[in-house]
Amino acid sequence: MTLDLLYGAPPPSLVDVAPGAAQTSPLMPGAMLLDEIADASADGMTMVVPPGTMERRYALALALKALSPGAPLVALGPKDKGGSRIRKELEGFGCVVAENSKSHWRVCRARRPGTLFGVEDAIAEGVLRFDKALGLWTQPGIFSWDRIDKGSALLLEALPPLSGHGADLGCGLGLLTRSVLAHEAVTAIEAVELDARALAAAKRNVTDSRAQFHWLDVRAGLPFAGLDFVLMNPPFHSAGADDVALGRAFLQQARKALRPGGALWMVANRHLPYEAELASLFSNVEAVTESARFKVVRAIA
Repeated sequence: MTLDLLYGAPPPSLVDVAPGAAQTSPLMPGAMLLDEIADASADGMTMVVPPGTMERRYALALALKALSPGAPLVALGPKDKGGSRIRKELEGFGCVVAENSKSHWRVCRARRPGTLFGVEDAIAEGVLRFDKALGLWTQPGIFSWDRIDKGSALLLEALPPLSGHGADLGCGLGLLTRSVLAHEAVTAIEAVELDARALAAAKRNVTDSRAQFHWLDVRAGLPFAGLDFVLMNPPFHSAGADDVALGRAFLQQARKALRPGGALWMVANRHLPYEAELASLFSNVEAVTESARFKVVRAIA
């Protein structure tokens, strides 16, 4: 039985993916993860490369290690989001690479060589690690992996002591979850995250047994309801552009999860137009505070 791997969602017009290929992207809930695949066990790999340098080299190195010697790798990406660097990076790992361009993407084809160079260093650079400056476990590629993002910091300043059963939608490294659990009146919190790497870090950063972790896409629905509070700093980028629909989907799922009278606490970029959606979903909406870039909103179900 063959094992073909897939990382991400390549445009069908650019490459063919082997039928039944196993998804390995950490952004696809339920996927096999590359760092859990046995060395030299895969028969082929198609990868949409991540845009960040350390994250991309880490993923390419893991992909090459997972492939059997001589097995094919197709790695592609938009030329302005890491695609233009794929060939050089694969050649640095010891691959012979054929490259072509189409629709502003770079597509590189190679096979795992008998001897790999530098993959262990690339993996060490991109692996989950404890950041002493942050005081958190983190990993390149996670949202705001090397700093506390200013939106979350503003929300933390605005939050009053909370109580009861709540959720942190898009919990990231677990910063909000950990802060809320400092209050003894919080009985439980559901930490939901799309990125498996962030969730793995959050599990190390939040060791309180009141926290439960869920590898889920919020847009697909939530497995809990009747909550007393929901926190969120929702994503608003899709394919590199603003996508207000993402935040609106988070608002809709938050409303479904809250009990009548439950509170949503949200931080968002000031320019994003969520007011109409909030007014249609919640009985009372209050602008709590704002900064030059962000706004914090409290909404009652």
